[in-house]
This record gives sequence, structure tokens and C-alpha cells, in this order.
Amino acid sequence: MSDMSRKRVDQEFRYPRRRLIRGLLQRLTHGIFAVLTDLEIVGQENLPPGGPLLVVANHFSFIDPVAMVRAVPWPLEFVGGFQMPNAPSWTKWIPGLWGYYPVHRGTSSRYALRAAEAVLSQGGVLGIFPEAGSWATLLRPARPGAAFLAVRTGARILPMGFEGLLEVFPRLRRGQRSRVTLRIGKPFGPFHASGRGRERRRQLDEIGHRIMQRIAELIPPERRGHYSDDPAIRAAAREVESYPWDDSPEV
Repeated sequence: MSDMSRKRVDQEFRYPRRRLIRGLLQRLTHGIFAVLTDLEIVGQENLPPGGPLLVVANHFSFIDPVAMVRAVPWPLEFVGGFQMPNAPSWTKWIPGLWGYYPVHRGTSSRYALRAAEAVLSQGGVLGIFPEAGSWATLLRPARPGAAFLAVRTGARILPMGFEGLLEVFPRLRRGQRSRVTLRIGKPFGPFHASGRGRERRRQLDEIGHRIMQRIAELIPPERRGHYSDDPAIRAAAREVESYPWDDSPEV
């Protein structure tokens, strides 16, 4: 891409944006987690000074993006699913208020990829969930998006592991607070891929596995799924690894 084309793309996808509303929402997350949960954030010393940075985490709950916003000091951008089938209807206005770049899962989603590259080219911080959906509670292999962006942009990767978010609302209904732990790992990367065609896809898959292994280290052993040392957990994970949108892309 020429310098002029890159400048046009960066202007279209300016970073940061929505500073006022995002600043207010980010402060609101501090209050919400303080009131509704017993929150512990582990590894804050691993937070780098800034971007370009890809922030990645396990995705078991529809409130994972809120937890990511709470855990970091930066104005995060997100790429995420166009549809949110696992989120209650009363929550679906929140991503729109924050603003994110929608991915039509099961498609190439060129618009979201261009936006993500532009954010990172401006030294931005991008949140992405490599599993590409919260349809299961065991860790699954990554889809190629996070690895593709890491290779295309040279951005480093900051892994996180979220524990306890699945219990927040069930326990609230019983008048109890959940213990929530957000673990922040050490940044790693950058990554490079030199192959083409099938060889490039193999390299991206391998990078995706390395990303997920770093996330797996930050969550309880019984949740590590595909990346567990326990054969029984890996076997259970195989039942939920199928990507729901391969045969029915989002439109």
C-alpha cells in the first residue's frame, strides 16, 4: 500500500475515537466490577507502555469485552461478531455505544480487517478474541484472524485469561457476588509468515496455536480445552471445536 493510500485508510479509521464516551464507559466499568464482583487483576506489571498491540483473551462469556476494557488503561478498539447470539437482548446496545468494527463470521470481512490494520498502523491497541465466538466454555483453537493481523502488522500480542465471568449473573440472581480474576500475561511476538497458499495457512494456524497456548496458561486447567494436558479435557473440547459459522456465514 502506498503512503497516500495508507494515509487515507488511517483517516477513515482514525485512532483513538469516541474519546469522551469511551472514557466515561471505561470509568463506569470500574464501578460496575467493584459493586457486582470481587475482582482481582493479576499481572498489571506486564502492561506495556502502549501500542501497536493486539490484546487477546479466552472468550467464554458475552461480558468478556467489558472485562478487557476494565483490565487495560488504553482506549481499546475491537473487531467482533456482527451478530451476538449469546448476549441478552438488553445488552446489545452497549457494543454500539462503545463502537467496534463488525466481523461477519464465516466470511473474509475485509472492512474489519482494513480497520484493524489501520488502528495498529497508528500505534493503536486492538482487542480481539481469537476463538471468534463464545459458544463454549472450554478453550478452542484460534480462527486465523488474530494471527493474520499479527503477521500483517508486526504488532506484539498481550495475552489475558478471564476467570469467573460466567458466574456473575447467575450469582447475582442469588444475591451473591462472584469472584472474578483477570490475568494479564507478558507481551510476546512479533510474528512473521513467509509461505503462500496452504503453507501460509499452516504457518498462521501454528501462530494461532501459540497465541492460544499463552492464553491457556492464564486460565484454570479445567478450562484449557484443546490446550489441556489432560486427555479427557481435550476429548471433551473436541465436541465444541466445530466453528458454527463455517456452513452458515453471518449476513
